[in-house]
Amino acid sequence: MPTQAPTSAWIRRFHPAPAAGRRLVLLPHAGGSASFFFPLSRALAPTVDVLAVQYPGRQDRRGEPCVDDLGTLADLVTAELLPWTDRPLALFGHSLGAVLAYEVARRLEERGTVPLKLYVSGRGEPDGRRGEQVHLLDDDALVKTMTLLAGTELEVPDEELLRLTLPSLRSDHKAIESYRHRPGPPLKTPVVALTGDRDPKVTPEDAGRWSRYTTGAFDLRVFDGGHFYLVRQLDGVADAVRETLV
Repeated sequence: MPTQAPTSAWIRRFHPAPAAGRRLVLLPHAGGSASFFFPLSRALAPTVDVLAVQYPGRQDRRGEPCVDDLGTLADLVTAELLPWTDRPLALFGHSLGAVLAYEVARRLEERGTVPLKLYVSGRGEPDGRRGEQVHLLDDDALVKTMTLLAGTELEVPDEELLRLTLPSLRSDHKAIESYRHRPGPPLKTPVVALTGDRDPKVTPEDAGRWSRYTTGAFDLRVFDGGHFYLVRQLDGVADAVRETLV
């Protein structure tokens, strides 16, 4: 690790693994927080040094303004990660986090750092447009939409607490819904796409199209479950990371 581990409001290092030879950065979904990845961090320690990213506008950063532009968010996250590139580093993003991880990988490569791997979970190719306008829904409709997407896999707080997360949910959805892919060369970084076989947002075929965005190796892992398959498939996801993070 760096001679002195950087301190940052952006980074959560739940299970420090200073002897690990590889580092994995976890980027959460829309409305999500770093703590969503606590179980995966625990499952991978101490083999992998795991960093979870905390976006502004949630939990202990609730007092900070949210970032509703994905390109800006990618710039900010990349800057925060540069001090951690002293050892091989991989990126893992779920849903919105998948596209954000891809954009961070592009920026790292532009700076001469090729990530070990890019894990894109619960999201189709970055150039695919869904035409969604979730961020424009009223509060009641937004709560209903998020509850349905969580299904039985994600523990949803009661409605009063859920409404406290609406500013970050709305901002994150605006960021991903207004995102437009910037043409450019494919990544050199190998890509692993992961998805649930019953995800209402992403089919395995959708996930497979990520192969177009890298000249490196590509792997597709399909798990039993919906959009938040990785909650119940924690062991399988951790195994997939350990098998491919080489």
